[in-house]
Amino acid sequence: YVYAFLKSKVGKLVVSSTQYGAVIQEIEPEHLAAIPIPDAPALLKNRIHYLIEQSYALRDASNDLIDAATALLVKELNLPPIGAFAPKFYEEDANVDTFRVPLSRLAGRLEASYHVPIVDAIMEHLEQNAAEVTTIGDPRISKEVILPGRFKRIYVDEGHGRVFIGGKQLYELDPVNKKYLSNVHHGSRISKQLELHENMTLVTCSGTIGKVALVPKHWENWTANQHIIRIVPVSSDVAGYLYIFLASDYACPLITRFTYGSVVDEIDDHHVRRIAIPLLKNRAAQQEINDLALVANKKRYEAYCLEQDALKMLNENIIFAER
Repeated sequence: YVYAFLKSKVGKLVVSSTQYGAVIQEIEPEHLAAIPIPDAPALLKNRIHYLIEQSYALRDASNDLIDAATALLVKELNLPPIGAFAPKFYEEDANVDTFRVPLSRLAGRLEASYHVPIVDAIMEHLEQNAAEVTTIGDPRISKEVILPGRFKRIYVDEGHGRVFIGGKQLYELDPVNKKYLSNVHHGSRISKQLELHENMTLVTCSGTIGKVALVPKHWENWTANQHIIRIVPVSSDVAGYLYIFLASDYACPLITRFTYGSVVDEIDDHHVRRIAIPLLKNRAAQQEINDLALVANKKRYEAYCLEQDALKMLNENIIFAER
């Protein structure tokens, strides 16, 4: 119940009213201790408490399914712990981490980060243990890979535009600090580039590279900024599997190897299309991984709905209840 109040708009305003700092805002424990909490009837408090508990139980169940899908992926590809790949191609007699790259494999990239040995080690292992190693750009995997162009944003008040989020919010079930993008000024760009749809895979491509998220149902028709690449899966039969692999420790080096930029790290849609994706020899296992991920995503939506029910009850029956 306390969590629900602090999560509510009124609760957030009360907490933010205690913050201090001209550049970095902070609050102290004593500020929280002094925040008033409405003393609602026990029946209402218990109901809100129950809804929040059930919401978090669904989040735990979703995480368990993701873990199970990842474990099955690791089993089917005979993957060792990620640390086992690191030293494989380094020169043993060097005082620092050193490795050789033949001219034939430069691929137009002269920076060492593109050629880190762990990538070769992971690729070698995947090619030996998968039925096939393809790429995200393969039409069997994706219909489209979208990198929105940069643009001047025009924001509006809540209720008058599309929800707009950024890369920092990808791991949040109900992102905080949401903004709202004007439909009038950005309608065409929203429909062609910015709009999110259920089971898209999102990959951050600027600043922090390689954060991966699967779009849940309640993000449908939301928008995200140009620092996030959208991968549109060819069908629901591959959407979950694609996410599970890209979110794994083994895909991270395959994504970040493409990073360029001297100040702000970047990758683009061309690079994402070239990221390797293994197809399993056991197609039934691949389908099971896919289905586990989609069920996990559905549970995240259900968790969101329960939390919204709790917040609605709090607002209608306690905070804004008619006296």
